[in-house]
Amino acid sequence: MTTRPSPLRADARRNRERILETAVRAFAERGPDVPLDAIAKAAGVGSGTLYRHFPTREALVEAAYRNELARVCDSAAELLAELPPDRAMRRWMDRFIDYLAAKQGMADALRAAVASGADPFAETLDKLGAAIDSLLRAGAEAGLLRADVDPLDVGLSLTGVAQITATPAQRDRAGRLLDLILDGLRYGAGE
Repeated sequence: MTTRPSPLRADARRNRERILETAVRAFAERGPDVPLDAIAKAAGVGSGTLYRHFPTREALVEAAYRNELARVCDSAAELLAELPPDRAMRRWMDRFIDYLAAKQGMADALRAAVASGADPFAETLDKLGAAIDSLLRAGAEAGLLRADVDPLDVGLSLTGVAQITATPAQRDRAGRLLDLILDGLRYGAGE
């Protein structure tokens, strides 16, 4: 018989979120060997709080990555609730590029976690595919986006944009390329 962990109190949930956000920045800026105590201090929590949530470096790296993944995937539904589907898709594309930048910044820490036996990427393709699919389906149903597009093709296109515009100085170019992708997704919609 498996018991579900009890939900975190509001203050514990806020602490966990601050730790995860701080960890993403710290791993990106200082590499995989940044002291965990430094992450705790930067997050405004004690080391005990960090270790209570994340008993190992690998657990923190994996949780930080999965948190970034959840944020970008969950934002698809949030954007669809706020915007027409084509505009929601375009705004989500920006968030996806930001997610990939965070992932790239954490690359060394993620490689170290994988080398230790963790698998932070286990659900990545399924979750991203579902998020992109929800945006595409909503756009097709509204007659704003093509109905014949594979979500994986969109994901690969966005990944390509992220790879060739990886520096902050290239962000304007990334936006223009994302606009072109969206135009392609609109082409022939509703016919």
